[in-house]
Amino acid sequence: MLAPLYEHIEEVAAMILFSIGFTTLLLNKNMIKKIVGFSMMDSAIYLFLASYGYIRDRAAPIYINGDTNPALYTNPMPAGLVLTGIVVSVSVTAIMLALTLKLYRRYHTLDIDEIAEMVREEGK
Repeated sequence: MLAPLYEHIEEVAAMILFSIGFTTLLLNKNMIKKIVGFSMMDSAIYLFLASYGYIRDRAAPIYINGDTNPALYTNPMPAGLVLTGIVVSVSVTAIMLALTLKLYRRYHTLDIDEIAEMVREEGK
């Protein structure tokens, strides 16, 4: 039988956050809004991984009194993936913002359709 929704509220919140970010990424033409949507999708993935890795009534993976029974501890892998992902996503977001700034200085707009049209005109 399926568990009640409130027992998996973090996963549901992650899916909703990912959906909002994906919709923002697809439907907006403004480059900054696209970057914000992409960052929301990243955050949703990290929330999902962190909530998936948490196991109720288990301790952090630090051996206490020499007890090495894995059933007593949570898996540290999701936390490591989340930490690594956050570092990578901050770097990618910084690069996206820097490129957006360069595009704005050159074309004086953040609308991706207008920029594409200006690039086509330059190529003629």
